[in-house]
Amino acid sequence: MLFWNAMDWQALTLTLRLASITTAILLLISIPLGALLVLGRSRWLAVLQALTALPLVLPPTVLGFFLLVLLGPRTAFGRGITSLLGHPLAFSFAGLVVGSVLYSLPFAVQPIVAGFAAIDPPLLDAARLLGAGHGRLVLTLLMPLARRSLIAAAVLSFLHTVGEFGVVLMLGGDIPGATRTLSILLYNQVGNFDYAAASRTATLLLTLSLAALISIYAIGQSSGPSRGYRARGGPRA
Repeated sequence: MLFWNAMDWQALTLTLRLASITTAILLLISIPLGALLVLGRSRWLAVLQALTALPLVLPPTVLGFFLLVLLGPRTAFGRGITSLLGHPLAFSFAGLVVGSVLYSLPFAVQPIVAGFAAIDPPLLDAARLLGAGHGRLVLTLLMPLARRSLIAAAVLSFLHTVGEFGVVLMLGGDIPGATRTLSILLYNQVGNFDYAAASRTATLLLTLSLAALISIYAIGQSSGPSRGYRARGGPRA
């Protein structure tokens, strides 16, 4: 990292800012959404759950293309956003935030759903008998008991945003200081046959990912076998 130039540091700063904003938005969305999926009884919840998991199987370039068209001047929605903001969302940092939130949504929702679903139903029933509504159940029961799942969701969302490539490239392009993230920087370095610089960038991404994953599993192991991680590696409350 000592050998990085100003453009490399710019890409790092932008990537960390994008990942931090995306993670904060995802937690605000995923906590009530996860509670709805666990506590709700509607027949349409299966459709909602499928939509939230869609980015797991949808190629990122496909998602990026649809977002590019939706946010561009060819649609009424895109023209409305442009007139409201004064600039199009496509090929801007704000557009990257929108794309990153949608692309990383399942990485936030699924750990939270697993953590909420692992809480004993009798606890929920007792809270309901005491008059707790859905909002109070989430704030005073689900979130405290599933805090490790919330941490896992935050870390996975952050890391997934740091490493995303297809959506960023399709929706944001390669604009220094605006949309050039570390993954785009690495792609450019390899394309320019600058393997020394690419090695430094790839090593940084690898180090960030490994350190964050170690922290998740350390938190799970410190809680003991009864409240840590299941044997298959999935988060639980």
